[in-house]
Amino acid sequence: MKSPGHNDLCRCGACTHHSGVKPLLSLCEVSFVRDSRVILDDVNFTVDRGDFLAITGPNGGGKTTLLRLILGLLTPGKGKIVYYDEQGKEMTRDAFRPGYLPQKNSVDSHFPITVGEVIASGLLSVKNLDKAEKQSRVEEALKLVELADLASRPIGRLSGGQLQRALLGRAIVARPHVLILDEPLSYLDRHFEEQLYRILSHIADKSTVLLVSHQISKIDALANRHVIVDHALTECTHQHHYKPIACAD
Repeated sequence: MKSPGHNDLCRCGACTHHSGVKPLLSLCEVSFVRDSRVILDDVNFTVDRGDFLAITGPNGGGKTTLLRLILGLLTPGKGKIVYYDEQGKEMTRDAFRPGYLPQKNSVDSHFPITVGEVIASGLLSVKNLDKAEKQSRVEEALKLVELADLASRPIGRLSGGQLQRALLGRAIVARPHVLILDEPLSYLDRHFEEQLYRILSHIADKSTVLLVSHQISKIDALANRHVIVDHALTECTHQHHYKPIACAD
């Protein structure tokens, strides 16, 4: 199945976009096979700067694989992924700077590290920042994820929601080209859901966001696009209409 969409899409370097809309990345005829099983098949799709993209689909349909391909953690078996700078020119994968909040974190809660230090670790790959700029960015991220009062608290003393917010702070502190979240509400309570939606609404004002969620109705007010991943990729063409049955064909 070819992927429809408002960008109608990439032929490996030749992409069509809305006038004035700048692309961030394009998947060009991307396929991925694992153990002889087709996970993604001939995906053509472009994410534009400023998009808030909601991603849904059945378990095993390829949602997390799609994210891992974009992140460069997996390599397409066929096709390629093209990344663009602010001028719309192609840039290397190494120059592309994503922020990532995975579905399951691997943080050792017994490790002696504070909230501020967790967030600061998101700057380790960023070059040419002096100490003052690093501190400024950490403080900015702490404020955005509403943890400024807990900057010195050890992560072992955080609730599940607080830890998730600290990891979100780590994902955004480097001011990534795109923030990618994989089921960020899994295993968390309703109070944290409300906090996350509020935080994401502020992030979405100045960033590109890709969010995988089964709770799509709850981010209806934030997302401007919705795609369904079920080995192929289908974009819902009716804005704010998120039932997969309405987005078929």
